Amino acid sequence: MNEETIIRTAVVTGGSRGIGRAICVALAKQGCNVAVNYCHGEAAAAETVTLCKAAGVDALAVQADVSTAEGVKTLFEKAVNAFGRVDILVNNAGITRDGLLLRLSEEDFDKVLDTNLKSTFLCCKEAARRMVRQRYGRIINLSSVVALRGNAGQTNYAASKAGLIGLTKSLARELAGRNITVNAIAPGLIETDMTAALPEAVRTEMAKGIPAGRAGQPEDVANAAAFFAAEQSSYLTGQVLCVDGGMAM
Repeated sequence: MNEETIIRTAVVTGGSRGIGRAICVALAKQGCNVAVNYCHGEAAAAETVTLCKAAGVDALAVQADVSTAEGVKTLFEKAVNAFGRVDILVNNAGITRDGLLLRLSEEDFDKVLDTNLKSTFLCCKEAARRMVRQRYGRIINLSSVVALRGNAGQTNYAASKAGLIGLTKSLARELAGRNITVNAIAPGLIETDMTAALPEAVRTEMAKGIPAGRAGQPEDVANAAAFFAAEQSSYLTGQVLCVDGGMAM
């Protein structure tokens, strides 16, 4: 099979809704088969699969807790069984458990680090093992503008997202010689279910700190992910792209 005829396969964690869904659809429109990972929300994941298939590619939903090695193994095995290979990994799974440090429980700290950071480590390890053999891969990690600026009440979330940047840059150095790029995206205030849960006053105040004067859309982040997954970005690795309307300047 010629390189040009290979249909790329993408694995997207937390792909059932919001930014994850937008990324799945963007990669599908780019011609990739997509494994849509979710932990909860089977119906939403099925919707994402339908949207991907409408782009003319194949897709499947895989329920797996990627904060565990067992869950990650299940995800990749099902993706490979369905599509034969994994070329693109997007680590998007994430949660928040906000609270001021003096009130933050150890359980909430650990849960956020496990879901946001440990899952990325586990998925990167599983993906890299396969990508090194095929000498091709694109790994894209979803960080946050909070990793660059901090945010009161989110020490656990900021720590997990800052950790992703260090992981991204270090892994990029490890894998660059194998034609594998590793990059990160740091979204700012994006209109999702997660941010919709914030009080209106909080969102209004946050918007004041955005030079663009508005929140972003999931598709804004998805466009960045699609770029990092494409051949046009093959000489970019270890980068952090802020999709934030200028918030982190």
